Amino acid sequence: MFQATRRRLAIWYTAVTAVLLLVFATGFFFYVRNTLIDRIDDTLNHVVEVVERTLVIEPLISPATKTKTKSQVNIQASFRDSNDSTEDDRIDLEWFSPTGKLLWSTWSEPLNIPINANRTGETVWVINNKLQSDQNYSIRQVTKRVEIGRQVLGYLRVSHPWFEVTKPIRQLILDLILGAGLTLIGVAAIGWLLSGLAIAPVRESYGRLKQFTADASHELRNPIATIQTNVQVALAEPDIEPQQHQQLQVIERLTRRLGRLVDDLLFLARQDSGILQQQWVEVPLDALLIEVIEEQQAIARHQNLSLSLEIIDSPKLEDNFTVLGDWDQLARVFTNLVSNAVQYTASGGEIEVELQVPVKNKRNSSALNSVLQIKVTDTGTGISPEALPHLFDRFYRADPARTHSSAAGSGLGLAITKAIVENHRGQIRIDSQIDRGTAVTVTLPAHKSAEISL
Repeated sequence: MFQATRRRLAIWYTAVTAVLLLVFATGFFFYVRNTLIDRIDDTLNHVVEVVERTLVIEPLISPATKTKTKSQVNIQASFRDSNDSTEDDRIDLEWFSPTGKLLWSTWSEPLNIPINANRTGETVWVINNKLQSDQNYSIRQVTKRVEIGRQVLGYLRVSHPWFEVTKPIRQLILDLILGAGLTLIGVAAIGWLLSGLAIAPVRESYGRLKQFTADASHELRNPIATIQTNVQVALAEPDIEPQQHQQLQVIERLTRRLGRLVDDLLFLARQDSGILQQQWVEVPLDALLIEVIEEQQAIARHQNLSLSLEIIDSPKLEDNFTVLGDWDQLARVFTNLVSNAVQYTASGGEIEVELQVPVKNKRNSSALNSVLQIKVTDTGTGISPEALPHLFDRFYRADPARTHSSAAGSGLGLAITKAIVENHRGQIRIDSQIDRGTAVTVTLPAHKSAEISL
């Protein structure tokens, strides 16, 4: 239990740290990426401003009237220093006419990318070869429309390779993954250590509490047995007065109940501490249930109840109702369930116990993990939906209105039943409806010996 709790604490600690690291890494990634993009856009806009200031603009004179009509850019004078460098990080320029025709470029080949006047920058993908992706690349572009008054002289487009962003971003992603992975490993190790230190006092306190419960239960058994013996001796006296006889009977009954409570506490304490001695043998459930029904039959008959056992065999299978477990503990489980059904069923009611192989296992007779199902159904008062989730809690008592018997239990019966069933790798489920009855289903793994599996 404590190892599972320690493991959950370490996992939660690591998971929370992982979420925080993911948020931090994501924010840091976008911050660095946007910073790199802004730096490239600032550089491109600065180049646009420099080139725009160096443009040589000449008046365009009409031959007919010999007067100035418009202005134009002298391309030869403005872009005479063509950059033929093939460096990867160079900045390329393009000049377009007002109609969008390419007039001058530092690119070796036209890009065939439509003009989109955008001073904030945009990323475009240049496809040179549809079959070979290594010849394709992306660039960052800024386009400026050059105007004088209302006349558009042309468009200036400045481009820069996008790898100035992708290259450091890839390296950043690798660094973040490596750093986050190493951090999570360290956090997991530290979380495991810290959770162990945090749970150590709880483990020690819980151990002392279990030891105290076991010791107290064990020490109480002897005085209780002594009291019960003395009371029985006193009841055997022939000259005892009727009033004293009645009082001694009450004491004996209470002592018997207290003895059962001590035994239950001792069982649970040993079960929790793992020191419970168990004798695992092959237990035929059909024979065990027959024995339990015979023991409870007299009580049921006295309360005018119908108690029956039905063993459902399959004609297609050689059903084997054998489990590997402790006979006494399993007998205690079904005795508790049947006695509860008897206690909470009114006179004239019916209690039915069924033992069968579930249908899903009958369809697959070769299944290695076959199970046996025991179902105890009664027509009693039922249990409210609010009480169902708490039935297996220790010392939990449902609505007292359900109790019509004077021999009320201590609230440990179902807790012990669940502990025994789970210790036998089984499951228990309770379904109930008010005034319609209760059905308790116990599922246990079947055991097939070599002789039976022939």
